[in-house]
Amino acid sequence: MDNFCVALLITLVFYLITPGSSTCLTGCSCTDDNLGRSLLCMETSMGQIPDNIPHDFTKIRIENCHLTELPRGSFSKVSALEFLWLNFNEITLMNIKSLDGLANLTELRLQGNKLTSVTWTAFQDTPKLKILDLKHNRLDVLPEHALRHLPALTYLDLSFNQLSVISKDVFINWPLYQTAEKTWGKEGVVSNVVLALHDNPWLCDCRLKGFVEFIRAVSPPIILMNSYLMCSGPASKVDKFFHEIQLKTCMKPVASAPETNITLPLGVNATLTCLVKARPGPTIKWMYNLKIIKGFAATETNTDEETFTSELVIPSLHLADRGLYTCTANNFIGNSSVGIMVNISPFNSSALLPPPVPMVSSDENSYIDIRIAKQTVYGITLEWHAKTDNPAETWFTIHFGKYDLPKKEMIYIGPGINTYSLNDLLPVTKYEVCVTLKNHQPKEGQCIVFVTGSDISELEQRERLIHIIVIVCAMVLAVPVGMFACTTEARFSCFDRCVDLWKKRRLHGGNLQGTERQGTFDSLQAASDEGLCKDSEEKPKKRRKSEDRCKGGSAAQLY
Repeated sequence: MDNFCVALLITLVFYLITPGSSTCLTGCSCTDDNLGRSLLCMETSMGQIPDNIPHDFTKIRIENCHLTELPRGSFSKVSALEFLWLNFNEITLMNIKSLDGLANLTELRLQGNKLTSVTWTAFQDTPKLKILDLKHNRLDVLPEHALRHLPALTYLDLSFNQLSVISKDVFINWPLYQTAEKTWGKEGVVSNVVLALHDNPWLCDCRLKGFVEFIRAVSPPIILMNSYLMCSGPASKVDKFFHEIQLKTCMKPVASAPETNITLPLGVNATLTCLVKARPGPTIKWMYNLKIIKGFAATETNTDEETFTSELVIPSLHLADRGLYTCTANNFIGNSSVGIMVNISPFNSSALLPPPVPMVSSDENSYIDIRIAKQTVYGITLEWHAKTDNPAETWFTIHFGKYDLPKKEMIYIGPGINTYSLNDLLPVTKYEVCVTLKNHQPKEGQCIVFVTGSDISELEQRERLIHIIVIVCAMVLAVPVGMFACTTEARFSCFDRCVDLWKKRRLHGGNLQGTERQGTFDSLQAASDEGLCKDSEEKPKKRRKSEDRCKGGSAAQLY
C-alpha cells in the first residue's frame, strides 16, 4: 500500500512540474482524445497568437479571434502539432518562417481570412502536410513553383479566391503530380488528390490556355472537387465553362494604320486611326514627336478578341498640331508602333507653309506656380497653376528625372490639365521635376527637387500614407526619414546643409532648437518665403545673413 502511495505521489508531482502538461489558455478550452491533446479558442479577442501555448498539443483550433498575422515561429514550441485550424480570422500576412518547427503538421486550414498572397516557401518546414485549405481568401496570384514544397499534399482548396490567370506549370512542377505520372499507373497505387479551384474570376484569354487544357485533361488519381470551372471574362466568354471554349496562343501586338500620311485644312477636327492585333489585349498610347500625349481624346474599341481600334481626335487643327503622331501598343509579350504624319494644307494652294516644328508657347505675360499636391508611398502628384494669354490652347512640358542627369524625360500635357502623377520612385534618390510651357526650358520657380528616403519599403509593408511636415532648415525631424522636397529657388548649399542637420538629428536623437510648422502640402507654398537655413543658435545678425542667402527656399519631409 505504501509503495502504491509513493508511486501515485511521484506521478502527481511529475504531472504538475511538467511544463504545459496541465495548463490551458484563458478563454479557451482543452480536451484529450484519441488524437492527443487539443486546444480550442473560439470568438475571443486574442488579436495575436499567444506565446505561452503549452507544448503538448497535437491539435490547435483558433477561430474568430481577430488574428491578423502569422509571425515567425508562431507555433515553434508546439513541435508535436499535427492539426492547425485558424479559420475565420483576419490574417493578412504570413511570415516566411511562420511554420518553423512544425515538421509533424499534416493539416492546415486558413479558410475565411484576408490573405492576398501566401509565402509558399514557408511550407519547407512542413514536409508531411497533406491538407491545405485556403478557400474564401483574397489570393490573386499562384506562382509557378507554389506547390514545390508540398510533396505529400492530397487536398488543396483554393476556391472562392481572386485567381484570374495561372499557368499550368503550377501543377506540372508539383512533385506529387510528377510522381503520379511515373508510378501510379505502373504500380496501381491509388491515392486520390483533390483540387478545389472553382468560384474564382477566371479570365479566359490566351494566358489561361495551358491551364484550361490541363483542367480538361485531369483524370484520377487527381480529382477536381468541381470540374465545371467558369469564365468571368472577357465579355465574349462570360459564364462559359472551360470545356466550352477554345483559346489561342498569345501573340505580340501588330500595329497598323489605314493612312500614315494625311493632309487636312486648318480648323477641322482630325481623327487618327490605329489598328492593333494582339493577344491578350494591349495597352495603347499615343505620342506626339515621341512624347506622351495628354489632353486629346482617345477612344478604344475592339472588333473581336484580338483586333483593337484606337482613335485620337485633334480638335480644330492648328499649325502647331502638324508633325508625327505615333500609336504604340504593348502587352506582356512585346510591343509595336505605327507613325502617322499630319500635314496642314494652306488656304491658298500656292502659299507655302513653314516646316512643321513642335509648338512653343509664348512665355510673355505667363506665370507657372508648381507644388506637390499629394504624396503616397509610391510617388507624388504635381499640381500647377498657370497664367497665360490663351489658357484654352496652352500646352505644358514636364521635365522629370534624376537630379544629376543633364537630360530629363519630357512629357507633353495638353490644355486644361494641371496635375500629373509620378510613380515608382526609387528610394534614396535625388529627383528634379519642372513644369514649363511646351518646349521651354525650365525657369526659376518652375522646378522642385526632392530626395526619397530609405524607409519606403517599411512604409509599404505597413501600408501607411506618407505625410509632410513643412520646416525651416534649423528644424530637426523627430521621425524616420521619408522624403525631402526643396524648390530650386534655394541654393543647393542650403539643401546640403539641411540634410546634414537631419543626419545629426538622427545620430544624436535629440531636439535642436528651432521652430516648425506642421500641415499639409498646401502649406508648402506658404513656407517658400521663409529662410531655408535659419539657425536658431546663431546671433540675429548671422541669422539675417543666412535668411538673405537662402531667401525663397522651402523644405519638406515626408514620413
